[in-house]
Amino acid sequence: MTASSAQATKPVPIAVAYGDGIGPSIMEATLRILEAAKVPIAPERIEIGEKVYLSGVTSGMSPDAWEVLRRTRVFLKAPITTPQGGGYKSLNVTTRKTLGLYANVRPCRSFHPFVQSRHPGMDVTIIRENEEDTYGGIEHQQTPEVTQCLKLISRPGSERIVRYAFDYAERAGRRRVTCMVKDNIMKITDGLFRKCFEEEAARHPNIEADVMIIDIGTARIADMPGTFDVVVLPNLYGDIVSDVVAQLTGSVGIAGSANIGDDFAMFEAIHGSAPDIAGKGIANPSALIQGSLQMLVHLGFADHANLIQNAWLRTLEDGIITGDLVDSRGRRGDATTDLFANSVIQRLGDEPNTLSRASFKNAAPKSFETRAKASRPTKTLAGVDVFLDWDEDGRDPKVLGEKVTKLAGERLALDTIDNRGVKVYPDGFPETFCSDHWRCRFVAKDDGAVTHAEVIALLGRFSEAGFDFIKTEHLCRFDGKDGWSLSQGD
Repeated sequence: MTASSAQATKPVPIAVAYGDGIGPSIMEATLRILEAAKVPIAPERIEIGEKVYLSGVTSGMSPDAWEVLRRTRVFLKAPITTPQGGGYKSLNVTTRKTLGLYANVRPCRSFHPFVQSRHPGMDVTIIRENEEDTYGGIEHQQTPEVTQCLKLISRPGSERIVRYAFDYAERAGRRRVTCMVKDNIMKITDGLFRKCFEEEAARHPNIEADVMIIDIGTARIADMPGTFDVVVLPNLYGDIVSDVVAQLTGSVGIAGSANIGDDFAMFEAIHGSAPDIAGKGIANPSALIQGSLQMLVHLGFADHANLIQNAWLRTLEDGIITGDLVDSRGRRGDATTDLFANSVIQRLGDEPNTLSRASFKNAAPKSFETRAKASRPTKTLAGVDVFLDWDEDGRDPKVLGEKVTKLAGERLALDTIDNRGVKVYPDGFPETFCSDHWRCRFVAKDDGAVTHAEVIALLGRFSEAGFDFIKTEHLCRFDGKDGWSLSQGD
């Protein structure tokens, strides 16, 4: 999958997708620049996205396209349209998860004064976990009033992304890695991500490491991005924060994105398909250009990446910018997509006068061997949460508590009932709003253990009593430690 620009005897095949909306125009512009720079690649076009969805392929990519992608192992992708609030699943997420593209790398740099930015000199790289968290898209409507989305954080996934972040920092000469989580609320899931980060940080004493709560961390990075260096985050937070930081540079239209795995890599713009300006010839190709330069470094063509980046920087210095950008004097750009691409091509071989010259270095893809696993802990089934759709008796928690207490049986006892995570029985407050979604927590008496058969028998009693149970979650202890969180107020 890698090649040296000096040793390449034939072009390296890559899969290319033109995408939706502005995708075709910015991809054409990007490929023209790569061709003019004599980059030794052989693009193989595949069809993905909206047209494929509408043809009846619900994944958004045909088997033939998957075959090309699996053969080339490198994917340069223009933006595609993903329906909001319904419709098809995101092909972006599907591709990342299917091909194991666990690390999303988004460098965000200011190009002041040629692109207006409130933060001249900022240079932050966001490294986002790319496969887990709520992006599994595992969702259910459980009652007429309540929906759920599962947040899945694993130790192997967390270890891999934090190892990548520290390795990236060392290779790039960075001094600080910051982790952002919400482990004051999500103590088990985000708590695991933080624990993995702190374990890895201890192995890199030469790198400063710190942890921030995601809300204040986002506020600080929006206000003082120059104080950050490399930031590593779980999937959802990383998606949001990377767009915030990219916009701070002057526009999300100048930020590229790499999706890296052990065997495959995908490169793209961070922005969407912008259908409102599709076909008008005014889209900024810069983000996809930047993504393609990350691809060149990945392939071992750093010299070509530097050639193109220097020409791109010189284009900005010469005042040639598209309409999404404003310079420090407040002048909005008016360059078309083609004019901007042609200007970069004309400046190949030139270097910037004010901005720092490009300094890409070849970076061979690195696979992280799985760390030796600790022995599996002793797992004990200690109880069960039974979730109900219940809309009777005025939604009175006391009435519900009295009814389900009678169903506990010999080995289990009702511990609490909560509604949307807030304890409402026993000793709940009448002021607490209750929906039709209830969690009844049963635990083994005397802190003992129960069997699956006893859990099944409990559900049988719920069914016989006419309750609509909609899901269960086992309560397990690992080496004697509770593996579940308490309700709010418990």
